[in-house]
Amino acid sequence: MANKRDYYEVLGVNKNATEAELKKAYRKMAMKYHPDQNQGDKEAEEKFKEVNEAYEVLSDSQKRAQYDQFGHAAFEQGGMGGGGLQGFDMGDLGDIFGSMFGFGGFGGGGSARRNGPRKGRDVNVNIQLTFEEAVFGCKKEISVAIFDECDTCHGTGAKEGTHAESCPNCNGTGQERVVQQSMFGAVTSVRTCSKCGGTGKVIKDPCNTCKGTGKVRKTKKYEVNVPKGIDNGQTIRLAGKGEIGENGGGYGDLLVTVYVQPNRVFVRKGYDIYCDVPITFVQAALGGEIIIKTIDGEQKYTIKPGTQPDTVVTLKGVGVPNLRNPKARGNQIVTLKVKIPTDMTERQKDLLRQFYGDTTSNGPVEPEPMKEEKKSFTEKMKDGFKDLFD
Repeated sequence: MANKRDYYEVLGVNKNATEAELKKAYRKMAMKYHPDQNQGDKEAEEKFKEVNEAYEVLSDSQKRAQYDQFGHAAFEQGGMGGGGLQGFDMGDLGDIFGSMFGFGGFGGGGSARRNGPRKGRDVNVNIQLTFEEAVFGCKKEISVAIFDECDTCHGTGAKEGTHAESCPNCNGTGQERVVQQSMFGAVTSVRTCSKCGGTGKVIKDPCNTCKGTGKVRKTKKYEVNVPKGIDNGQTIRLAGKGEIGENGGGYGDLLVTVYVQPNRVFVRKGYDIYCDVPITFVQAALGGEIIIKTIDGEQKYTIKPGTQPDTVVTLKGVGVPNLRNPKARGNQIVTLKVKIPTDMTERQKDLLRQFYGDTTSNGPVEPEPMKEEKKSFTEKMKDGFKDLFD
């Protein structure tokens, strides 16, 4: 093709697609354009080659990195040729043919590996934390129901005094070979053994406790160390605390996802904490000392005279500890909210009129009485609004 399309576009995925997403997209496209599904269709044949070429590059981490950096130029010097199947994963192609023609994968693909050791399933659980527990860390005890080794048969699946025998159908391999006729001629395929289900073993006298599975559901308790600074939705991994594996495979992991309850005072954004603190309009005008709540306790702060509504104050180093470096902390961002009283006395209203003058004009007009008593007006204001100011 003279002008090659973007490989991600060919497979219909975005550039952040995972390996599993690439494989799923490839299988879908390969089946759609396979020559046996589109006999005599030259365009479909070309698209099939294009799909194979795209997947050969994107399924290889090294080639994908080169392509992401240089595009098609990374392979112009004979790297890819004409979109053939050099270096192609025959296991993937076998899986596709299996879906199309009803038989197992070629060579070592797909089910041929079922008899090997397999890691146990990961287990997901959720825990609830208060705002303070997430900030400062804590210990939580959790109970989780998982499949673990049967204590009666110790994982063999066989009744006490007996043992599992090698499957006579597959000779203990867990897979059987089947010869089928197709349009390609005689094709030998490998599939999961129909007798032992891929385990390679046959249990004639199964364990009464686990019914021959070798594992039972148990409730286990674990203590989870929640680190300082963990945030809502983050996950703690407890390696090897998941379910038991198959055929000697290791245990899976326990994945603990935390959910942080909202706080009525504080809101977290990253490692900073935000809150609103109400002050009276007298405090805003005259200044004074207020108390601000922080996650470390109460802290005194002096308001400057003439503080405007929604003034933002930053308290350094009293935010959330950094998850990777708990000694480093964010800040607390405080917005000062000026409260306007709605139930003033007539004396308080009169004092404001003396200060602001004619409230019907576009700006304050200082009345004569205030000019005469200018030195003592601050004291009068404090006295008049004492109940609001204190």
